[in-house]
Amino acid sequence: MIIYNVTANIDDSIHEKWLAWIKTHIPKVLSTGLFLKATFTKVLVEESMGGLTYSIQYLAPSKEALESYYKVHASIFHAEESRLFADKMLVFKTELEWIDEYTVTQL
Repeated sequence: MIIYNVTANIDDSIHEKWLAWIKTHIPKVLSTGLFLKATFTKVLVEESMGGLTYSIQYLAPSKEALESYYKVHASIFHAEESRLFADKMLVFKTELEWIDEYTVTQL
């Protein structure tokens, strides 16, 4: 499995608008059928540049599914994001390969 991580630093001036938007955006990305789930988290480390930082992690079943997302959907979603928030946010994306998962079990 592949984790497609999107980290975004949001300027204070658009924070509330962006937060409302992202909560509708994530289900749209999931509706492509190319991801199994998404987690939405707030980064707790303060950035020197200010603003608030969030991470959205989409779980893709394969690298091919992620490539299909890039090919068919990513440019449409990126255009919407740019139109709405332009230079008021800084985004970077990372691809991670899921190796294993460990959990604590009760003894």
